[in-house]
Amino acid sequence: MRTHHVVAPDLPGLGASETPEGPPHADRVLRWLGELIDRTCATPPVLVGISLGGCIVARFAADHSNRLARLVLLDTGGLVGRVRPAPGALLALIRHSARPSERTTLRLLRQVTVDPARVQRQLGARWEPFLGYMVDRSRTPSVQKANRRLLRELGFPQIPPQELARIGVPTTLIWGRHDRVMPLRTAEQASARYGWPLHVIDDAGHFSIVDQPEAVLRALHAAFGSA
Repeated sequence: MRTHHVVAPDLPGLGASETPEGPPHADRVLRWLGELIDRTCATPPVLVGISLGGCIVARFAADHSNRLARLVLLDTGGLVGRVRPAPGALLALIRHSARPSERTTLRLLRQVTVDPARVQRQLGARWEPFLGYMVDRSRTPSVQKANRRLLRELGFPQIPPQELARIGVPTTLIWGRHDRVMPLRTAEQASARYGWPLHVIDDAGHFSIVDQPEAVLRALHAAFGSA
């Protein structure tokens, strides 16, 4: 984004941020996020979380709203009930986790995006590195362990309503209309329950930021400027 200073870290143990000492526990990840904010933000930031990242930042915001300016959650689970992906999406996630390969990665992308061929066109020369990175990280044992622990402790369980009710900064939801991992109805219920504005991204799935990057960017700008 040209109008904001953006800090986009790997979650601990995921991406290239491997943790040789073992997969991180939930409390360690939340402490890491607080330390990251202290080291990179001179003023309270807008905290943006996507999918599993949204589960993490929502829990952080519940206890540390005084350290934030705003909160934005994209396609985030656990806001209303446990995460219950559509059967096809769940099967693709299980197969990819058990046997990560280019084939299972492409099957997973067919579940989390609306049109993988369009995503490939949009990425252009970045498509092959993008696909290769997904396969490589999914095959890395330390990343597998970290992903399983973070999903088990932070991604799949419901965030207690009393925690979400403690969030004291303006909060916005951005959601793909055709999300098969975190269905739109959960976002609609969370929006009604907590009074959080909801921006629905048409023609987008769980990876709404990959399906419709320009539409998500417009929604982010609206969230940053909303009251």
